[in-house]
Amino acid sequence: MAIRDEDIVPVSAPPLNALENVYLPEIARGFGVTLRHLATSWNKGKTTRAMEYPEERREMRPVEKGGQFKDNFRGVHRLNRDAAGRVKCVACMMCPTICPANCIHIDAADSPWDDREKYPRKFEIDELRCIYCGMCEEACPVDAIELTPEYDITGLSRQEMVFDKEKLLAVYDATIEKKPM
Repeated sequence: MAIRDEDIVPVSAPPLNALENVYLPEIARGFGVTLRHLATSWNKGKTTRAMEYPEERREMRPVEKGGQFKDNFRGVHRLNRDAAGRVKCVACMMCPTICPANCIHIDAADSPWDDREKYPRKFEIDELRCIYCGMCEEACPVDAIELTPEYDITGLSRQEMVFDKEKLLAVYDATIEKKPM
């Protein structure tokens, strides 16, 4: 459908005067904003915007979404254990399939237990490659993988930041008291 000529409304900007053409009022207004921010930052006392880590830790606050409080932070991964203390993962390959960063690698094997067909012989997550989106957590049908509130992980080499099954289970043992919301 074509636009009719009578539907077009011409709009023109008002002409600038000589002072506005050299932008002096706008430059003065910009300096005023800068000076106002500078003056108000001195009056705040000892409130710093930078956190003094590690003495001061970030507070994890839940956010209300749809009438429920949900955790708004995703940290390091953990691999959960079942009631018998075994790895909860059934090697369904949902998490490496859905992972947009392609940082999860699983080698499946036949399970030595009667309650499942497979288990992960090798389970690795490259924490440096991960974007912490939480899609692996959402895709897992047995809630075997979770993102914890822990964020201060370090490593001296890239290989130290590739978490294998034992390291992920150790994170579970260390963070079982800090169950995500």
